Order: sequence, then C-alpha cells, then structure tokens
Amino acid sequence: MDATLWSLTPLFFLTALVYSMAGFGGGSTYLALLALFGLPHTVIPKIALICNLVVVTGSLYYFSKTRQLSLKHVLPFALTSIPFAYVGGWIPLSEGVFLLILGFSLGIAGLRLLFLQKTFQRSHEMGWKSIWGIGLFVGALLGFVSGLVGIGGGIFLSPLLFFLGWGNARQIAASSSFFIFVNSLAGLWGHWAKEGLLIGIEDFIPLILAVFLGGQIGCRLSMDWISLKGLQKVTAVIILFVSMRIFWMALI
Repeated sequence: MDATLWSLTPLFFLTALVYSMAGFGGGSTYLALLALFGLPHTVIPKIALICNLVVVTGSLYYFSKTRQLSLKHVLPFALTSIPFAYVGGWIPLSEGVFLLILGFSLGIAGLRLLFLQKTFQRSHEMGWKSIWGIGLFVGALLGFVSGLVGIGGGIFLSPLLFFLGWGNARQIAASSSFFIFVNSLAGLWGHWAKEGLLIGIEDFIPLILAVFLGGQIGCRLSMDWISLKGLQKVTAVIILFVSMRIFWMALI
C-alpha cells in the first residue's frame, strides 16, 4: 500500500469512531479525504460506500441487539431511497460533473455539521399521510445523491427524525444507521452494475479494517461520554474547505 493510503488509515479510523457515535457512517468525510488525496473519481464513491457499509453494519448489529432500532419510523424514507440509490450509482458521470456534484454535496454536509444542533423542537403533530409523503420524497432525493457520489444521507435524515420526535438520540442513531446501510448497499450495487467490481480492492483493506474498528468502538460509546461539538466544527471546516477546493478543480 502506498504512502497515501497509509496516511488515510488513521484518519478513516477517527472518522468512523466519531460518526458512529451518532449512527452515521462517515461517508461525507471519507469522500472529502479521498478527493483531497487525489484518488480517481471512479474509485472515490465505491470506497466511501464500502466504508459506510462496514461502519453501519456493526452499528446496526449493536442497535438491534439492544433493541433500539424501529423500522416503522425509517421505512417511509428507505422504500424510495433504495431504488434511487441504485439508479444514482448506475448513472455514468464525467469527472467534471462528478466533482461538481461532490463539491455541492460536501458543502451542504459541511454546513449541516457546522450548524448542528443536538436537540430539535417538534413544532406540530403530523399525520401519517404527511409523514409518508415527506418520507417518500426525501428518501428518493437522498438515495439518488447517495448513489451518485457515495454519501449515505444519514447526516441529513437525523435532524428530520429529531424534528418529528421519533425517539431519543440513540433510537434516531439506529434509524440513521439503517438508512445509510440500505442507501450504501443499493448505491454500491449500482456502481458495480455500471463498472464491475473495484479493481485492486485489496489495497484498501487497511482502510476498511480501520473503519470497522473505529465504528465498533464508536457505536458503543454514549453520545454524552464526550463533547462532540468541537470535533463537529473542525470536521465541518475541513469538509467545507475540501468542497471549495473540489469546485475549483471542477471549474479549471
């Protein structure tokens, strides 16, 4: 493995550790790091989706074991996210278009982290028809973006679940993990249908092992065990910087 991947290994471990505490896979930061280190645009989403899968699979096992996963709350979003994530992964993109979409997605994710609030107030009660309508639309949108660039979508879904009042922090983390899992799996399937299996995947095994270990540790830590506010702000600044750099690369 070359020096680039060796440098990425501890960064991927820390990313998985921090994100898994909130039920996320870390896809936005994996994408930012892979793009920053100059990996090919055809490889970046596949590696990010694989790492997402590894982290949230471990988290799902833990959340299922502790009975904190409720499928009924995430089902309206997942039903449309799965086919749209596959379609997004299947669509071929030129490097320029991929970088533009990736830069925009990372910019939104960075702003989301920068202004992350730990709690959300529910403004009003919503009927199940409204919930399903919102869920099907939002799920399709997040699933499509997930497949295109390799971002799981949980970082955008969790505040909506908080707003709807669908459980405590750990239960919403469990729902986000499930959403990221199905998106990442469908998106990866779409990429494989388009380009085949990832050539040289053995070179990335240290990254996969790093996120597995970080994810296993992170999902077992209480979100109140450590203050994540500072880490979130630093991560947001890094992602926003990479987003601007990617936009510049796409436009020159």
